[in-house]
Amino acid sequence: MAAMHIHILGICGTFMGGVAALAREAGHRVTGCDAGVYPPMSDQLRALGIDLIEGYGADQMALAPDVFVVGNVVSRARLPDGSPKFPLMEAILDAGARYTSGPQWMSEYILHGRHVLAVAGTHGKTTTTSMLAWILEDAGLQPGFLVGGVPLNFGVSARLGAGAPFVIEADEYDTAFFDKRSKFVHYRPRTAVLNNLEFDHADIFDDLAAIERQFHHLVRTVPGSGRVVFNGLEESLTRVLHQGCWSEERSFGAAVSDFTADGEPADFAVLYQGRPVGRVRWGLSGQHNQLNALAAIAAAEHLGVAPARAAEALGRFQNVKRRMEVRGRVSRSGGDITVYDDFAHHPTAIRTTVDGLRRQLDRSGAQNARILAVFEPRSNTMKLGTMKAQLPWSLEGADLAFCHSGGLGWDATEALAPMGARARVAPDIDALVAQVTAAAQAGDHVLCMSNGGFGGIHQRLLEALAQ
Repeated sequence: MAAMHIHILGICGTFMGGVAALAREAGHRVTGCDAGVYPPMSDQLRALGIDLIEGYGADQMALAPDVFVVGNVVSRARLPDGSPKFPLMEAILDAGARYTSGPQWMSEYILHGRHVLAVAGTHGKTTTTSMLAWILEDAGLQPGFLVGGVPLNFGVSARLGAGAPFVIEADEYDTAFFDKRSKFVHYRPRTAVLNNLEFDHADIFDDLAAIERQFHHLVRTVPGSGRVVFNGLEESLTRVLHQGCWSEERSFGAAVSDFTADGEPADFAVLYQGRPVGRVRWGLSGQHNQLNALAAIAAAEHLGVAPARAAEALGRFQNVKRRMEVRGRVSRSGGDITVYDDFAHHPTAIRTTVDGLRRQLDRSGAQNARILAVFEPRSNTMKLGTMKAQLPWSLEGADLAFCHSGGLGWDATEALAPMGARARVAPDIDALVAQVTAAAQAGDHVLCMSNGGFGGIHQRLLEALAQ
């Protein structure tokens, strides 16, 4: 394949940054632009020899790349004065220049000819993708991967890999302003994992049925010799498969599923159709991670990795950055205050994360330790207020909850009223840090949850608590 020059619009997003890294590793010249070119992604990309430009100025047409690769952050939006928000995109269209989406470019230049393993689902995509990539790596299959996070076993979010397998986190979000299909329909997987399916992305999907339709578009692309691995606990996925499936099926999770678990999430037997085939012993907590493990084991088996070997490999799995990551501890007489960082942002993910921490504390003998849940409703769905009524339910397991309400178009205080005095709301990060610092006691576990940088709250809390 001849090397080309690609110019990426929206290069600092997690997915597009991964595309850039893969393109560079494949020998292409890569340049890119974004609004807010800042670390850590900017440092990672520049270290790869990728030139970055701040903003979307039309003067970038002078770069004359072979193709512009357009991220889904780009739109035809106009500013209040009527000028285009993305002048470069308007210039591309006016010039009739060649452009494509990130997923389409991946499909044509990275994934074609590989055994693609795509991991889809509302929750757990990043962790399960990382587990699956690690199992295949541990088994000597040298997979490529593109993950929406940084697996600690690898230290990078994307690599080409020398083997046939390529593991990709398969997002149902739309591809680009000119292609409203879900990203994952471009990947043509031979092994598809359907981890779970709930309503999310209220900014682009009207209801759950609309997302189920996109998941079925993914199922339609899996060949007859392929495998669809699905969560047997999810009625939504049952409905998806009832629309038609032309591939081998393997289920996990439910009592009647092919792959099930027997034991606690930190130490459990893996059963295949009721027969023990391996055992996972690791440092991860929560039933969600147990289910993620079963999904990864079932997918890896499709490439010939025995469940016993896969389970053993998971014992060496180090998780993903920002998944219950301990950011620091502050010493207090009577017990340290521990500050965690987690990516949870959907109500179900928040509840699962809080419950997982609670079970972890119970197992360690810290049954009376308090959990202080600190979160920001930052995703497009949460900003719209579509799921605000679920927040008290999602935070039931926390002793206190602190919500950053800046930028919301709905009343967080009203939404959290059912929690009474257990819930606090702050309009900015300074006020939030002050609230948490005032409430924190020796032995507390402060769980920060956001799908963004959260204003660097983790370090600010550690510094404030230390004082």
